[in-house]
Amino acid sequence: MVAQIPLKNRVQQDYRTGVKLFSGTANPELAREVAQYLDMELGQLKITPFSDGEIYVQIQESVRGVDCFLIQSTCSPVNENLMELLILLDAFKRASAGRITVVLPYFGYGRQDRKAAGREAITAKLVADLLTTAGANRVVCLDLHAPQIVGFFNILVDHLYASPVLLEYINGLPLSDAVLVSPDVGGVARARAFAKKLDDAPIAIIDKRRSQHNVAEVMSVVGDVRGKLAIMVDDMVDTAGTLVKGAELLKREGADRIIACASHAVLSGPAIERLEASPIEKLIVTNSIPLDPSKQSDKIVQLSVARLLGEAIARIHDDSSVSELFE
Repeated sequence: MVAQIPLKNRVQQDYRTGVKLFSGTANPELAREVAQYLDMELGQLKITPFSDGEIYVQIQESVRGVDCFLIQSTCSPVNENLMELLILLDAFKRASAGRITVVLPYFGYGRQDRKAAGREAITAKLVADLLTTAGANRVVCLDLHAPQIVGFFNILVDHLYASPVLLEYINGLPLSDAVLVSPDVGGVARARAFAKKLDDAPIAIIDKRRSQHNVAEVMSVVGDVRGKLAIMVDDMVDTAGTLVKGAELLKREGADRIIACASHAVLSGPAIERLEASPIEKLIVTNSIPLDPSKQSDKIVQLSVARLLGEAIARIHDDSSVSELFE
């Protein structure tokens, strides 16, 4: 579980004048939960589109010299939410905010973190540069697709992990026969970290090959899953192609039950249809990305990361350790 700290005793004296919390339009419900956890009110913003699609932003209260935290996931529609965030940052910078911290529950373009072929853009680096140029002084991210993205920024970055929130739910399951499954070789460290928190449960790895973007060919399972509760661990679920193929393979290899968990529920394209037709019992995700009504499913369990983000915001404002949340 995420550690509890007496927030009111530590920083309430600064709530009125020292720190303010704002939200873009990408995930206002999560921002309201964070504000409620911190016993704060969200700051007033005016965000409206012009008829041609341009975005108008106005901060409707003074932020001069204030420690400002701006919550905005750059989820779908990615380009609109990213542009809105950049305009917001420019507005805060021009309003003489004391420090501007961007809280990114989901970092869009995070999968474009390297050149896998010639003449490709490294868009994750470009987004990092854009945020810095627009006025961000600090960034708080949640479960980046690639940890090295932290190094793309020339400003302070706090990289948070949703694992305490996910593990709190998983710990409520019968785990005597559980095995943690990584959907690919790149996710082994994540699966091992989960396994360590679950009394050193065994791990298995799905060996897959990807022929093109959003298309994965699952090949084989490395490890014993027969008769076990297989818990698939990943950072995000997009089209669910990899997840479902992996689950089908685990079932063929004799897994008794299959549960999946991921920090970010992108769920684009045929993801819901695939999930409904799959052997996956439950997909455990967080609310880093809001679930559209069209993406609802009885198989999806959505957990809130508001407490985690709230703790991080309080500690950053109070110059306390953020890493203690994960120790």
